[in-house]
Order: sequence, then C-alpha cells, then structure tokens
Amino acid sequence: MSVRSRILIVEDDRKLSEALVSGLESAGYDTMAASSGEEGFFLAHRNRPDLVLLDLTLPQRNGLEILRQLRQDGVDVRVLVLTSHNTVDDRIEGLQTGADDYLGKPFSFPELLARIDALLRRMLVAPAPGPLRVGDLTLDTKSRTAQRGSHQIELTPREFDLLLYLVQNRDRTVSREMLAKDVWRETSRFTPIDNVIDVQIARLRKKLDDPFPVKLLQTIRGLGFCLREP
Repeated sequence: MSVRSRILIVEDDRKLSEALVSGLESAGYDTMAASSGEEGFFLAHRNRPDLVLLDLTLPQRNGLEILRQLRQDGVDVRVLVLTSHNTVDDRIEGLQTGADDYLGKPFSFPELLARIDALLRRMLVAPAPGPLRVGDLTLDTKSRTAQRGSHQIELTPREFDLLLYLVQNRDRTVSREMLAKDVWRETSRFTPIDNVIDVQIARLRKKLDDPFPVKLLQTIRGLGFCLREP
C-alpha cells in the first residue's frame, strides 16, 4: 500500500501486544501500542490512528469506557474489539457502545488481517461528489457527516458506512446478505452476522429516526431494509 495505515493496539498482555505489532508491521501497517486504558485513550486522541485494536479488560480504564468516550468525543476511528469476553451479550454490548467489529480470543491472525482489511477498505473508497440527500437527510461524504434539517447526527464510522450504503440504494430494499457483503465485506455466509447487522441497524435508527416525526429507515419484513421518504 502506498500510504501505510496506522493501527493502535491497546492490549495489556505484553506477549500478545508484541506479536500483534510484529505481525501487523510485517503485513504493511504502521503500529503503536498502549498497555493501559488511559494510555490508549490518550494515543487515540493525539495520534488519530486509522484503526484501534481494543482489548476490553485493561488497567486504569476498561475498553468499553474508552470506546464510549471516543464516540462521545467524535473521534472518527475504526474500532475492532479483541477480547476473551465473547458471549452474544458481550458482542452486542460492544457493538452498541460503538465498536465496528468484534473478534473473540483466541483468534486466527489471518482472520484478524481480513477483518482489518475490510474495515480499512471502506475508508479508501472515493466519495461521490457533493452531498447526498433523502428527504431532510443530508449526507456529506467528504466530511463524513450527516444531518436532518439543521440537526447534526453523530455517527460512528461503521454507522456512517451503513447509512451511506442505504442512501446510495435509496428506495431499494437492501437485504442482510447485501449488507454483509458490501458493508461488512463478509464473503462467506457460513458464519452469519445477521445479529450484528440488526444491532447496528437498531443503533442507526435510534439516531436517524427516533428524534424526528418522519421516519426514513423502514424494515421490510422478511426481506431487509429500505431508506426512503414515506
């Protein structure tokens, strides 16, 4: 890659952190590492990496606290949670807090690389010229911001990618399979991510529609989702 993406590793297990640094740099990424929650939060703010690999069980501040604060502060960074806390409830909580992806320990390094590539690839797509509009919703692909009327909508990077895809397919029904392939870049359906998609759709709907009388994001029962003016 001509421009090396920067990855921040927030992991207190020294051996795992060193292995990740070595493997990711061999794969062509620039890395930085933090061994505590406080240090990770500081580096994410100061250096604005392209992606954060975030453990949840950390000294000083746990990973969910860091993730929640980064999203509240509007830090536009992909976050991939790496953790041994890998129940369905754990994954849902991580995604609802603002994670873009979630991988349980122990994990396969090739799978980790594939997930990193999928998350970063969304950043390399050339934006369409000019803002996109559906009703009173305006999406600025250059600044990666969204608003309804004069109200700014705070979105995580994954939520923005999801909304952008829905806007680009306005008035069309988008299936979970389409979202898995085109937004999450999951080429195999042997491990369905329907629950992950439904969590992110619910998060997006809460921000996009709940505060407004006119609802744009429709669920088409048994088929998928559609963004359209009523």
